[in-house]
Amino acid sequence: MMFKRVDHVEIVPGNAEKTIDFYVDILGFRIRSRKEMKMPPMKEIVYIELGDTVLEIISVDDPKPKSNNPWEVGYRGIALEVDDMAMTVDYLKGKGIAIAQEPVDLGNSFRGEIRDPDGLIIELRQWK
Repeated sequence: MMFKRVDHVEIVPGNAEKTIDFYVDILGFRIRSRKEMKMPPMKEIVYIELGDTVLEIISVDDPKPKSNNPWEVGYRGIALEVDDMAMTVDYLKGKGIAIAQEPVDLGNSFRGEIRDPDGLIIELRQWK
């Protein structure tokens, strides 16, 4: 097969440090690398990882906000697999993270949603 896997997903946040803190301190990602960019409007590129999932956080001058319409054309969000939905929700609430969509039982899994600091969708999924 020519294509192997998704290498990484790029995010342009409103505030890079706030976003990095959220993904690292709350969701358990770790910083893999940081590189200052001298290519305006790019200021810095930070790769963070969770298992074999990698996000590229691109810090830019004057980022424009994304629409709040979850059904606009484009990438909608990311999904994180969790071991125990109830424990995960309790942990997140304890950290002050709002649950945007309370978990529902879909038969073969439980599914809920939270939002990152810019309101980007993060699905939580526990497979049965």
